[in-house]
Order: sequence, then C-alpha cells, then structure tokens
Amino acid sequence: MNLENIRKEIDITDDQIAALINKRMEIVKSVAEYKKKTGAGIADRKREMEILNRVCEGENEDYLRLIFGAVFDSSRAFQSAFLNSKNALSERISLALADTPALFPRKATVACQGVEGAFSQQACSRLFPVANIMFFSEFEHVFKAVENGLCAYGILPLENSSYGSVGEVYDLMRTKNFNIVRSIRMHIHHALLAKKGVKLEEITEVLSIDPALGQCGEFLKSLSGVKITAFENTAAAAEYVAKSPGRGAAAVCSPNCADYYGLDVLADGIQNNDNNYTRFICISKKTEIYPGSNRISLMLSLPHEPGSLYRLVGRFAALGLNLNKLESRTIQGKDFAFMFYFDFEGSVVDERVRALLADLSESNHSFVFLGNYLEVS
Repeated sequence: MNLENIRKEIDITDDQIAALINKRMEIVKSVAEYKKKTGAGIADRKREMEILNRVCEGENEDYLRLIFGAVFDSSRAFQSAFLNSKNALSERISLALADTPALFPRKATVACQGVEGAFSQQACSRLFPVANIMFFSEFEHVFKAVENGLCAYGILPLENSSYGSVGEVYDLMRTKNFNIVRSIRMHIHHALLAKKGVKLEEITEVLSIDPALGQCGEFLKSLSGVKITAFENTAAAAEYVAKSPGRGAAAVCSPNCADYYGLDVLADGIQNNDNNYTRFICISKKTEIYPGSNRISLMLSLPHEPGSLYRLVGRFAALGLNLNKLESRTIQGKDFAFMFYFDFEGSVVDERVRALLADLSESNHSFVFLGNYLEVS
C-alpha cells in the first residue's frame, strides 16, 4: 500500500472512532440524567478501572490507557456541565455580568502599598485618572483595606518579566477575599537616587524592595563594598534616604522619586534588562466583570497523583483556551501539597467557559474564581 491508501484507511478508522465516541457521549447523557435524579456522584473510579483492565491489553496498552483516560475525563466533564449548569459560581457570574457598569471607573478610593512615588501609585494613576490613594506599609494591609470596605479597589504587583512572581502576594491571595477586576502591564525603569550633591563613590548602602534589587543585580554587583539592604518599598526607600542623617545611603526606585523627595539621580536605567515589565492587578471586594474582559484567573489544588495536572490542562486545551500562566505555590503546613494559579485567555460570556468553571468549582474543594478582567498596558 502506498501512503495515500494508508491515509485513506486511517480516515475510515477515524470516522468510525468519532461515530463511536458520539454514541458513547449520548449514553453518558443518559447516565448524567440518572445521576441527576438519584443524586449519585459523577466520578466512579472503580468502574473506570474495570473498563481499563478489560480493554487495555496488548502491545498498545499504554496508549490505550492514555486515550481512555481522555475519554473518561471528557465524560466526567460532560456530566458535570449537565449537573452543575446553575450553581453558586454561575449565579455569581451572572449577577456580575448584569450589574457591572459598561465603563471602568475613572474615580475611586484606592489602596496601594508604599508611599508617594511608588510604582503601585503609578499603576493606580494609569488605571484611575482621578484617584484618592491610601498608602499602606504591607501588601496584606492592601487586601484588608479592600475586604473591610475602607477602599473600593487595591493595586498589587503580581509578577515581573525579569525577576518573576511576587511570592508574598501569591501566598496572600490564597487566604483573602477579593476579585481581580483589571490588570496593567507597566514598563519598570529603575534609577539610583541619593541626597543632593552626593557622589556615587560616597555610597555605602543601597536600599530597595527585594524584587527591585534583583532586577538591578548586575549594576549593584559593580558597587564594590556597598551594603545591599532590603526595604519595604522602592519609594519608601527613597523617602528614607531623603530623611537619613548621613550621605552614604541610596535607593533603587523610580526616577520620579527624585522630584518627590528632593534627591539626585546618580545612575539611570540600572535594571538588568530594559525589557523590564511588571504586572499589577486591581482588586475589589465585589465581583465586577467589565465589557471586553478576556483574561481569567483562578486557583485550586490537585490530587497528589500521576496525571492530575495533565488531565486538567487537557480540559483547557479541548476548549481551545490558551494558558498564559501556571504557577504553583506550596501550601504551608502540608507536606508536598501545592496550590496552582492559572491565568488563561477566555470570557465568562462563553457558555463553555462558564460550564468548565462551574464544574471545577463543584469538583475541587479548594477552587477559587479570582476574576475575569481586561489587561491594559
């Protein structure tokens, strides 16, 4: 047989497989209807193992197990969508779509970490042209200000293109009550600032927040004998330098801080890579989904067993949903337990996406829908 004839045989076989799968899904629908009436659970691992042991034999056993595993996943997903089409998360999303205004607000009271001149403030000003900003010393306090209704929104750094994720924010996200309503990707430009008249060779200590120090690591290595000190915030470090009694302290921060605190720029553009961007998220207590929202964030844990992550990622792939980010963080107090954070391109306006989210919220006790939002730059 030549290749053309072989491919024709494959096409015939594929058509038969597709017809059988469609027939199987019709039967699965009947199973779902039965379970809906009786309240039976969706997953039946014993039944699945019986099928695998019966049909997966011979030299292709491993491949058959892989294929039937995907068939089982699809069947469970279909049943879940059928049974959970209207659950608490679906209702919450429906209310948000109905109640959220058509335009993102221009004016609001917003919580930011740091002090005047911080990058979070700059991100806030980009999102809210008329903002009443309340500054807090810690990321956790930003979450609390939003949770307690002190501020309508909060701005938090999430990840940097050069330095990676802001671990403290990710860890706090697991325990806080909030929703992401917008994000912004902002170019980060660092400078070294010191008191007026101070020369670079006089500097004995450089202060800034850890991510900023990491983003400027190459420049800082060139400063021989200089102490590097982690500080709570880039702008707070600039404020400290301005108020310090000596002349040896300098801060890594935005060059804008020079005007805020009366400092000189000793070196500009000191980041390791000029392609240096930070993603900031805007959070609220209330679920808000504005028109044009095309990015979804969620978090959940998975069973510590082979294939659990593979099966979940396969469900996104089956719907044509592009994953932008997958981050895992250890759960404190639990051995080898992880919380997974997903960002993917999608909209809850799509019924298939809502069905997936509804299923995940029912089948995973740790599932949290973080928001459906638009990212701007």
